Amino acid sequence: MIDPNTVLTPELLDGIRLRAAGYDEANTFPHEDLRLLRDAGYLGALAPTAEGGLGWDVPAVVAAQRLLARHAPATGLAVNMHLIWNGVAHILRQQGDGSLDFVHRESAAGEVFAFGISEAGNDAVLFDSDTVAEPLADGSYRFTGTKIFTTLSPVWTRLGIFGKTPDGGRLVFGFLDRSAAGWEADASSWDMLGMRATHSHTTRLTGAVIPAERIVRQIPAGPNADPLTFGIFASFLTLVAAVYTGVGDRALELAVQHLGRRRSKVSGEALSQDPVLRYKAAEASLRQLTMDTQLRSVALDIEAGTDLGDEWFPRLVANKTMAVRTAKAQADFALEASGGASYHRGNELSRIYRDVMAGVFHPSDDESAHQTLANALLGPVRPSTRGWTAPA
Repeated sequence: MIDPNTVLTPELLDGIRLRAAGYDEANTFPHEDLRLLRDAGYLGALAPTAEGGLGWDVPAVVAAQRLLARHAPATGLAVNMHLIWNGVAHILRQQGDGSLDFVHRESAAGEVFAFGISEAGNDAVLFDSDTVAEPLADGSYRFTGTKIFTTLSPVWTRLGIFGKTPDGGRLVFGFLDRSAAGWEADASSWDMLGMRATHSHTTRLTGAVIPAERIVRQIPAGPNADPLTFGIFASFLTLVAAVYTGVGDRALELAVQHLGRRRSKVSGEALSQDPVLRYKAAEASLRQLTMDTQLRSVALDIEAGTDLGDEWFPRLVANKTMAVRTAKAQADFALEASGGASYHRGNELSRIYRDVMAGVFHPSDDESAHQTLANALLGPVRPSTRGWTAPA
C-alpha cells in the first residue's frame, strides 16, 4: 500500500501548517507551499513512473489530500483542482482512453492544471454551458464566457474549460494555455469568508482560442454517459470529499486536545472526564469513522473500476455531501470543546470554521445532491397535470 508520508513528510506538512494562518490573514496565495509540493513531485502523484510521476492510485491520492487538508485546508483545496484533472486522466486511462495522458506528462514536469468549469447560475453543471465555443476552420475553438471560482488563478499554466457550440448541440472540452490571448482573471473581489488562500478568481474568456490538439472532447449537450463526464464527476466529488474529511479530522483532533487541557473549576477534573462532553466526543468519533469508511470505499471502487451502474452518481454526491456535513459538525463540536479562546479570529479553529463553509458551494450543492438521490429512488418528477383539462 502506498504511504503518502513518503512524499508529504512531517517536516513538509508542519511547515505548511505554520504558514496557513499567514496566508489566510494576508489573503495571499500559498506560493511557498506549491513550490515545495512541486519539488517533492506531488503534482505528478497520479502520473505513471515511466512518465516521471509517482505512480500513485486513487486511494493513495485521496489519503494524501485528506492529510494535506488536515494541515492547511486552503492549500489542500487549491492543489485538489490540479489533481482532479489528473484523476480524470487516470480514470480514462484505466478504460483504455489516452486522450488526457498529456495531463500526466505535463503535471510530472511541473505544469499546474486548473479547473475552469463552474459558471454563475448554471445548475446543469457539466450538462450545459453559458460559455460559447465557436468552431474555427482549423479545428480550434474560440471560447467566450465567464467562469467562476477558478482556483489556482495566480499560478495555473493549463486551464481545463468547456463551452457550448453556437447551435447549442455540442459541449466542447479543451485545455487553455496560460500564454494564450483572450482571457483575464479578476482578483478585485477576492476577499472571502474562508478558503482564502485558494485564490479562486473569476475568469473571463474573451475569445480565447484552444488549438485542435488540445480539444479533448465534443459531447452532445444535455445529460450523457460519456466517460469524460463520469471521470470529472468521480474525481471532483471524491477529492473534494477527501479535503473536507481532512478538515473534519483536524477539528476532532483539536477538540480532543482541548478537552484534555481544560479543567472544570468545580471538580478540578479535565473536561475529558465530563460525561456529557465524553458522549459528544464519542458522537464526533462515530461521525468521523463513518466518513472514513465511506470515503475509502468510494476511492477503492473508482480505482477498481467497479460497475455500480446507475448507483454511481448517488454514491458520489452522497460521499461529498456527507463529507461537508461531517466537517461542519466536527467544527461545531470543536468550538464547543475548546472554549471562548477559539472564537478569536486568529485561532486555528476559527479559521477551520470559516474554511468549512466553502463546502456548501462546491458542486454538487445540497439541492442538486438531493435531486440526484430523489431521482434515483423515485424516478424523475413528472410534468404537473394540476389545472390541466383533457381535450374533448
